[in-house]
Amino acid sequence: VDALQQAYFFLRRTENRLQAWSDQQTHNLPLEKPAKLRLAYSMGCSDWPVFVNELLAHVANVKEQFQLVFATEQTEHAQSGSSGVDLGSLWDDAKPDEDSLAQLREQGFAAPEQALRSLQRLHDSFSYRALSQQGRARLHQLLPLLLHAVSQAEQPETTLDRLVHLLEAIARRSVYLALLVESPVALNQLVKLCAASPLLADYLSHYPLLLDELLNPATLYQPLGRSRLEQELERELNRAGSNDEERRVDALRHFKQTNELRVAAADITGVINLMEVSDHLTEIAEVILGRVLALAWSELIARFGRPRCLIEGQPYEPALAIIAYGKLGGIELGYGSDLDLVFLHDSSGEQQYTDGAKQIDNASFFAKLAQRIIHWLSAHTTAGVLYEVDTRLRPSGRSGLLVSSFSAFAEYQRNQAWTWEHQALVRTRVIAGPNRLSQRFQALRQEILCQPRERTKLRQEVKEMRERMRLELGNRKPGMFHVKQDRGGIADVEFIVQYAVLAYAHDEPLLARHSDNIRQISALEVGEILTSFEASQLRDSYRNLRRRAHQLRLQEQGNLVVDSDLSEERESVIRIWQKLLETDSA
Repeated sequence: VDALQQAYFFLRRTENRLQAWSDQQTHNLPLEKPAKLRLAYSMGCSDWPVFVNELLAHVANVKEQFQLVFATEQTEHAQSGSSGVDLGSLWDDAKPDEDSLAQLREQGFAAPEQALRSLQRLHDSFSYRALSQQGRARLHQLLPLLLHAVSQAEQPETTLDRLVHLLEAIARRSVYLALLVESPVALNQLVKLCAASPLLADYLSHYPLLLDELLNPATLYQPLGRSRLEQELERELNRAGSNDEERRVDALRHFKQTNELRVAAADITGVINLMEVSDHLTEIAEVILGRVLALAWSELIARFGRPRCLIEGQPYEPALAIIAYGKLGGIELGYGSDLDLVFLHDSSGEQQYTDGAKQIDNASFFAKLAQRIIHWLSAHTTAGVLYEVDTRLRPSGRSGLLVSSFSAFAEYQRNQAWTWEHQALVRTRVIAGPNRLSQRFQALRQEILCQPRERTKLRQEVKEMRERMRLELGNRKPGMFHVKQDRGGIADVEFIVQYAVLAYAHDEPLLARHSDNIRQISALEVGEILTSFEASQLRDSYRNLRRRAHQLRLQEQGNLVVDSDLSEERESVIRIWQKLLETDSA
């Protein structure tokens, strides 16, 4: 079994790479030397002969096993899966006649008319009309198996509709149809994931290469930890090679998509909770950002040399730190979250120039470095986009420099920053760059957050900012509640925490230690700003509000719920808001 599984993975990866590069249905190995080497390297082999030897070994294993098997797994699956009903005829007819409706009803479709409409849409689609004869044959093989698997879902009609959208997206590359026909495991996992979330169905439609991940449920539902993420990303980039930027960018995107799929699969099946989901998504982003910083750094020093300067007469090599704000800074990243980033360097003193043959000043070097990082993260390729990047939280916003020196950033925070910018600083941390810069930023953050503040003025400014947000982003539909922006929602919890940190960190420096809301609420309890009961209520309310927003996101349902929903959580949040921000004694 192990030998067959290894052979299948190897042959499938080879086929995927051949067809991705040529953008056509081909199973022929390349004849030209550059193409041979590209294929060998992409498969983790040092050269073409090594690849061929490994390929022949797998083929020999498959031939040996084939001779021992009289009936294929797929034949047995097709025979048992049909339950004696000719589901294939439903595709051939795709008309709302009584026989077709009766067959679907017998299989568990409560609304067979809806299921037939989905099949008709696929039958009439351009994707189907453009299929080759082989592609149509594979789709005709797949449909009875698919219908049987879908009929077991809790909402088979909805699940089928999502899968039809996916089939329209992948049909012209019939290798994916073959994968689902040949692997009942992959087909069942696909149906399971699409039944649970339209977001996942759309994700797989956009990135069908991820269907290979469905072959092994043991790894599909096991998100990787940081060290294994770093190892996997290193392997992906090594396969891509160092001379093709587009392939390296695609490798980064495939790494992200694969690991986000693992997180989502574990998420919707209850293997991990919401906090763990955010932890995993945050770690994926951190690993990518660390690697992108290293790649961009290597590019820039190859062109301009290393940045150098003299500080009090001593030579120094400055570096760049990437500061995370918002959800990434607060370790609360979700699916599709943007990255709020600020870039800081520690160049100062005299002779601030690079040491290469093409010399530039350090400020220009770090500006180019940040631009390259943003390019790597947000460039559009065939594999999609890594992350959308927002840099508007830098000093002076859009009108400010893309990269600031530490000294300029410190001066701005001490003397020019608005209250809302200090609120944003509550949810910040360094996620890439040398440890010395992380320590320097943490010390500066601690200093700014622990400044003494006049609480009455602070309360008024925080309340005014929150009211502006509510008016701009809140719900205007009667009888509905916006989980994030309405009174008692997620944003209120965040503003409560931000106000309390700014108001009390001067007396309780522990409040400024962490960047995530849960630990900050616990620090408010330790500092006796909140009672244990209030802190517990606020933590639980925040988790429940976030959990509901997360569920809505997975179902692509926006952020509105009926007004009676989450009433206990909202009342708790409003009560604590009133205690801290509506009374003069707070």
